[in-house]
Amino acid sequence: MPCYYFDLVIGEEYKNQGGIILEDIDLASDRADQLASELSLVRPELKAKDCAVRVTDGDNKELYRTPLDPSAKWKASRRLR
Repeated sequence: MPCYYFDLVIGEEYKNQGGIILEDIDLASDRADQLASELSLVRPELKAKDCAVRVTDGDNKELYRTPLDPSAKWKASRRLR
């Protein structure tokens, strides 16, 4: 099973939020959505900064990104391939 890594994206800065071994990218994207939701509750000021949570693989390739603000224009969370 692959390891997925989660970052809080603030502008051009990536803050590591940890990694976890999961079965596939579907589970990792669900975890990213959950993390984004939790961060928006505990750090509401981040929503105004268009912050996001991204998922990367072991090669630091971005696989998924979701905004902290669910009403963001680009809300369509996207899976990158």
